[in-house]
Amino acid sequence: MNDTPSGERIHIGFFGKRNAGKSSLLNAVTGQELAVVSETEGTTTDPVYKAMELLPLGPVMLIDTPGFDDEGALGEQRVKKTRQVLEKTDIAVLVADASTGMTACDEELAALFKEHEIPCIMVFNKSDQTDGHSKENKITNVIYVSAKTGEGVRALKEKLAAMRPNQEEKHLAADLVKPLDTVVLVVPIDSAAPKGRLILPQQQAIRDLLEAGAVVMVTRESELAQTLAKLKEKPAFVITDSQAFEEVAAIVPADIPLTSFSILMARYKGFLKMAVEGVKAIDGLKDGDRVLIAEGCTHHRQCDDIGTVKIPRFLKKYTGKELVIETASGTGFPEDLTPYALVIHCGGCMLNEREVLRRMRFAGSQGVPVTNYGIAIAQMKGILGRSIEHVHI
Repeated sequence: MNDTPSGERIHIGFFGKRNAGKSSLLNAVTGQELAVVSETEGTTTDPVYKAMELLPLGPVMLIDTPGFDDEGALGEQRVKKTRQVLEKTDIAVLVADASTGMTACDEELAALFKEHEIPCIMVFNKSDQTDGHSKENKITNVIYVSAKTGEGVRALKEKLAAMRPNQEEKHLAADLVKPLDTVVLVVPIDSAAPKGRLILPQQQAIRDLLEAGAVVMVTRESELAQTLAKLKEKPAFVITDSQAFEEVAAIVPADIPLTSFSILMARYKGFLKMAVEGVKAIDGLKDGDRVLIAEGCTHHRQCDDIGTVKIPRFLKKYTGKELVIETASGTGFPEDLTPYALVIHCGGCMLNEREVLRRMRFAGSQGVPVTNYGIAIAQMKGILGRSIEHVHI
């Protein structure tokens, strides 16, 4: 469970005004001194993340946020970071001081949770400093705790564990095959491949297919032809890294379904249909147009990096235009996308679904077409129709 990727964990955010005891409560819930605690207001200046397992909820990501009532120029930046956390939160914990009850700041946060349809639990901290629990509030799911004494912390964890968001079961690839179907995964091992490991979508595809009872074979593109030749029956599916799409498509017979990890990840995260629509914008790009290439994670750029090197090269060759290419990674996704003619996003494997869809909403509401790596490469290599033909959009 400790190895569950952050994008697959339920994100639980702790929100509230300064000095409500959010950091102390997070430390009490985790049993670790993760967040710096001080009587000085505004001690938490950046969100603090902690991955753990909270049974029976399962793997979660706990997030401590700066006070939502912070002031001044720096305070505005901290509040902005808190709002960004809100956009990826699956369950919200609103922490208030039991001695004062709900404040205007707490009311504002509660309204934001309702607006974003985020399940919320109201936690009145510092219950050891008050004689009663009679303060009025507008949230029915309430618990009183003391991070200092530990009172109510166990009950809080049990309440959180019972608040699993209603999510239908999703699969990366298992729903595309039957038990005992053979699936060939094509994994290039080049200068851009991580040393000694597979990238996350490849790992997830293997696990998902094995759970479906499929027979999974993994090969490089350089051995793909020989691998297919050795099979007694045609594979039910071939799934490739998008970077090798063109080469793999030339090897795999047309009657064998073919797609990419990136395309499957877009489907898994809920934006494949939008990505297929958005890719049409590539054909309309003009000289001077700005294109944003965005990734959900941060990593050391290799000499032939897909986001900063390969896709820009493909774009220039395909369009014949002089484009302005800009990149964003990690949490640095711009809220104003209007300067761009197109956004090309990664599959989003390191982002949870709520955060991915938030980014897609930004693009949609601003009228900016958005697609993803696999769809864009398939379009530019002339195999888009084939790559999505057997994938349920």
